[in-house]
Amino acid sequence: MRRKTWSTRQRIVDAAYECFWRAGFTRTSLDVIAARAGVTKHTLYSYFRSKDDLLAAVMAHHNALAAGRLKHIGDRLPPDRDGLIESFFGQLAGWAKTTPRWTGSGFTRLVVELADLPGHPARALARSVKTTNERWLAERLAQACVADPAGCARDNMLLLEGAMALTLIHGDRRYIEAAAVAARRLAATPKPAATSRSRKKPGREGSGPV
Repeated sequence: MRRKTWSTRQRIVDAAYECFWRAGFTRTSLDVIAARAGVTKHTLYSYFRSKDDLLAAVMAHHNALAAGRLKHIGDRLPPDRDGLIESFFGQLAGWAKTTPRWTGSGFTRLVVELADLPGHPARALARSVKTTNERWLAERLAQACVADPAGCARDNMLLLEGAMALTLIHGDRRYIEAAAVAARRLAATPKPAATSRSRKKPGREGSGPV
């Protein structure tokens, strides 16, 4: 057997990343990945024991790419609140506009695919990445002197994920623009003080799904 090399391993990871991103995890076979990487299936198995093992390597690679994207986004954000939010969603709209066959967040789509496997390690990694993104955004909002930056960051993440989903469903990037408007409105709205009623834990009444 030929000696394993880092370049071959990376070629397999890059091929799997592209395939998973375009077709999804469940619809992508190892045969397709091996063909795209220019290796035999036997060679692929010498580097990765299973499809799940390969997915873990792909997500670690994707995590590093995501960190680089965050830095790129952060370098372009204005320091003021409204400018920051406008740029944050504007860069998302630009990504959707300039990427052929744009399919939104790979981490989000992966978790949807694995919705019936709550213990899958890929879901834990996706959760970690999304949490990192939210904390990063909260730090930027705090620097812009936004009241309750953690809450505002969560609002923005909800709007971001919803905008990506609706843009994919309707093929209409105006949902991203609407999310930016809503985000600016929420950031400018004073947060109500917590009441004793709002601090109560939900009991049997009203605790079920709406």
